[in-house]
Amino acid sequence: MDLNLNRADYLQVGVTSQKTMKLLPASRHRATQKVVIGDHSGVVTCFGMKKGEAVAVFKTLPGQKIARLELGGVLNTPQEKIFIAAGSEIRGFTKRGKQFLSFETNLTESIKAMHISGSDLFLSASYIYNHYCDCKDQHYYLSGDKINDVICLPVERLPRITPVLACQDRVLRVLQGSDVVYEVEVPGPPTVLTLHNGNGGDSGEDLLFGTSDGKLGLIQITPSKPIHKWEIRNEKKRGGVLCVDSFDIVGDGVKDLLVGRDDGMVEVYSFDNANEPVLRFDQALSESVTSVQGGCVGKDGYDEIVLSTYSGWVTGLTTEPVHKESGPGEELKINQDMQNKISCLRSELEHLQYKVLQEREKYQQSSQSSKAKSTVPSFSINDKFTLNKDDASYSLILEVQTAIDNVLIQSDVPIDLLDVDKNSAVVSFSSCDSESNDNFLLATYRCQANTTRLELKIRSIEGQYGTLQAYVTPRIQPKTCQVRQYLIKPLSLHQRTHCIDHDRPVNTLTLTGQFSFAEVHSWVVFCLPEVPEKPPAGECVTFYFQNTFLDTQLESNYRKGEGVFKSDNISTISILKDVLSKEATKRKINLNISYEINEVSVKHTLKLIHPKLEYQLLLAKKVQLIDALKELQVHEGNTNFLIPEYRCILEEADHLQEEYKKQPAHLERLYGMITDLFIDKFKFKGTNVKTKVPLLLEILDSYDQNALIAFFDAA
Repeated sequence: MDLNLNRADYLQVGVTSQKTMKLLPASRHRATQKVVIGDHSGVVTCFGMKKGEAVAVFKTLPGQKIARLELGGVLNTPQEKIFIAAGSEIRGFTKRGKQFLSFETNLTESIKAMHISGSDLFLSASYIYNHYCDCKDQHYYLSGDKINDVICLPVERLPRITPVLACQDRVLRVLQGSDVVYEVEVPGPPTVLTLHNGNGGDSGEDLLFGTSDGKLGLIQITPSKPIHKWEIRNEKKRGGVLCVDSFDIVGDGVKDLLVGRDDGMVEVYSFDNANEPVLRFDQALSESVTSVQGGCVGKDGYDEIVLSTYSGWVTGLTTEPVHKESGPGEELKINQDMQNKISCLRSELEHLQYKVLQEREKYQQSSQSSKAKSTVPSFSINDKFTLNKDDASYSLILEVQTAIDNVLIQSDVPIDLLDVDKNSAVVSFSSCDSESNDNFLLATYRCQANTTRLELKIRSIEGQYGTLQAYVTPRIQPKTCQVRQYLIKPLSLHQRTHCIDHDRPVNTLTLTGQFSFAEVHSWVVFCLPEVPEKPPAGECVTFYFQNTFLDTQLESNYRKGEGVFKSDNISTISILKDVLSKEATKRKINLNISYEINEVSVKHTLKLIHPKLEYQLLLAKKVQLIDALKELQVHEGNTNFLIPEYRCILEEADHLQEEYKKQPAHLERLYGMITDLFIDKFKFKGTNVKTKVPLLLEILDSYDQNALIAFFDAA
């Protein structure tokens, strides 16, 4: 059965956060439901649909930004009480809009995530988790990394209270009281948790998770250990998962999985006979989907997927057909309905135009008066700067509540801008003087009309660190601009991992000196991505990293007065040595640095680079041949005379050129890494071999792995 859903936009509120829209329970099966949504201006709006129009049930006054909205009530009864988290306060409203609860938690950080189960309230701020029962503090936990979401397995189905925290370090932490029972490693930083089928599945222990790199999975959280059921890899390279719901939209009696992503993609997964998810429907919206719910809003009897987007639109993807089959009498009624709708829209448009004129005049008067203060319009930006493991590049995603006019990208370190298929903006580069003003890149992206989301791809060079700045100018008057800054770290292509191969040959860097645990932790934060800003609890800590470009690894182990760093890549150790000694010198801390270099690791790193280098050299060679082969083809009229290898190059010409275009300077990068490896190997021996670099480049141009290894050994 094909799933045909038609889009209907219902209402726009202010900018929304993740998981801030819910549907109130229906009074009867497949009856229309009310929508309740909270936005950044602190307003809770509840509305229903009547004759195609959104009719407000209630609307609260503005206040602090609403970070979460959940429904609650007595267990095993309809969950129709509305709870919102704003700042450090929880407020409760009835379905009619009457406030019955105002609970100040006194948390030092703003609440980021919330889950409600009967009289139990589970909250998390950035690093702190709290459990309250009837507004009385019960349990507390301080996490080692940021908490993105919190949930509790259904207490009405299980004999225990089992909260689960989704933490940024790719771990789900399962709690009992204030203690961690066990940790579950997941394939990416988890951003959202939800109970399978809304009730924990058959066992009551089934938990769905979505990650910031677009993966989905189902895990059974048993009292003693996790059982991984299935996982959906993000093969299509879609956005991160922001929201998940379970609802039978297909109508086969089995609840489907509804998924909303930060690139605007909405997906429906059905389950096959083996209970494995299968993609049944997807649709792209132009902005990130912050909440998703299954239900019935537009018209009785027609199920739909209800979404809220970043800029505050509440949209339905409904099973109601657009064109209904009807008799002559019905047709007249439909025409009359359409006429009424058009006249309503016309009067609404006239009212809006009049309002705009009024506001413009008011602004003109206030800006020209002698007491006028600068009235710069404010706007919200939703940004994300993340490292992609697949191609060792950074994604910079900028989303604005209104249309973007242009984005200026400036960097004080050498970086490459890569092509993005989804990006329709026109890019132009300005020449920079990197010697006099530290400008290595100046690029302007001019966006097409109505573009609210821009995605850029950037590749950095390890060892070169600094700041990338994005100047975002939206299409609003008067012209205004916001600047966002992103740190390019010394070991920018490294990503946190759960485990490493301990059998590899490693080089070791050891630091000792009069430094505190917090100081050495701040140096590691400065050097490496994905390290929590706050020092973890305990006296020492171990982090594992993997280089996404070369697959080399790094183990960092440090405590007060000592830091030990082990890597199978000498260049990684060299970068750490230079940066850490510079940071210690800035703070006037005397460091004792010692290192052990393993000669075998150099050969090992060259072997890791070999397949990548061979592939890039072959690709470059094939791309160089394409024009000549095409000329021969035109001249001869066919390709029968060519050897199969050349015929294959012609057949794949478009794919090869696209692949080559996607990876500019890839070959130069690999050459640079081999050159750095060569210089670093001898730097630790106290020898300067920069004069031999031209000879090394000659060997690379006529590449042979054995000749390269021999050159490294003989130099």
